[in-house]
Amino acid sequence: MDLGLTDRVYVLTGASRGLGYATAECLVADGARVVLSARDADAVAAAAQRLGGPERAVGLAADLADAHTPERLVAAAREHFGRLDGALVSVGGPPPGSAASVTDEQWRRSFETVFLGTVRMVRTVAQELAGGAGGAVGLVLSTSARGPVPGLGVSNGLRPGLAGMAKDVADEYGPRGVRVVGLLPGRIMTDRNVELFAATGDPERARAEAEAAIPLRRIGAPAEFGRVAAFVLSPAASYLTGVTVPVDGGALRGL
Repeated sequence: MDLGLTDRVYVLTGASRGLGYATAECLVADGARVVLSARDADAVAAAAQRLGGPERAVGLAADLADAHTPERLVAAAREHFGRLDGALVSVGGPPPGSAASVTDEQWRRSFETVFLGTVRMVRTVAQELAGGAGGAVGLVLSTSARGPVPGLGVSNGLRPGLAGMAKDVADEYGPRGVRVVGLLPGRIMTDRNVELFAATGDPERARAEAEAAIPLRRIGAPAEFGRVAAFVLSPAASYLTGVTVPVDGGALRGL
């Protein structure tokens, strides 16, 4: 299947590793070019180099908590590749802990990056795409957007709001050819999930218990998420917007 990604250009945040990088790999493999961002300058530069260097990928050190980051990334896509066709907005997971145990400062810091940083990025990219030929924005959220995940109180609080925001932006910008889709990863074996398993004190048992609750009986690989995200961002998904797509091995119980 031709996804129509050849020479299209996408900005991906939080993309030096994990789900953002996995999506970038799939986009580049299908002919797209990418602008990656992450807070660690060395890590994002190395990630861009692994994807083929300046002809296929460039990396910028940037933090979504910085209000100027969205404009910087859009400008970089225009400067390096001459166009912009969409974005994947991925932010590092907020601190673990129940909603009642997380401090005010942790809530505030998470809101600035995970919530407000994502809103600014989506808004900026949607406005840019609406002024041209349209395109797609994907948000890496979590299955916590549909049902609380034990021990992830901040995510349980913020992700549902982001899903609602994405739906609102999809409604507003749809008439101008801009699609907005939320992606809900479940248990994917990223560094984040390795850390969450380790924090239990018995990572092997924690992994086994997690796998037992997934109908496919295994943790997903980052590439399995990346392929879904690349499709959602591609012209092949041209009639898909305003929805949330679980990538969770069937773990969510809602229809």
